[in-house]
Amino acid sequence: MKRVLSIFSAMVLSLAMMGLATAEDKTSPEAVAGATTVDTAKAKELFDRGVVFVDVRSNKDWDAGRIPGAEHLELKSNYSEASLSGVAGKDKEVVLYCNGHKCLRSAEASEMAAAWGFKKIYYYRDGFPAWQGAGYPVE
Repeated sequence: MKRVLSIFSAMVLSLAMMGLATAEDKTSPEAVAGATTVDTAKAKELFDRGVVFVDVRSNKDWDAGRIPGAEHLELKSNYSEASLSGVAGKDKEVVLYCNGHKCLRSAEASEMAAAWGFKKIYYYRDGFPAWQGAGYPVE
């Protein structure tokens, strides 16, 4: 019985480790249907034109720094069709960002915005780390 429990425990641990590896290996998609993927240079151009930026990161990440003037609609707590409509009309340009390639939030937010009928969605896949790395303003 002890040997069976030991084997069972090893199997459970192995499965758990595989799950963690899979979660850590997730990379955001390069494109999202209904959105235009933009790089950091294009994001800066949109920023300079006054396009609304929406940060969908966690409260902790938001508090640590953000793109100046960005609206914070945390994906898991207050991102909705109504909240997005409150900061950007469905026919207005909007840039959605999170923490770069290892963060799936901006891709998910972009998919949702497209499903809700937003027409001018910019998916800033590189996100805040690339913005900061380029030396652009942060607050």
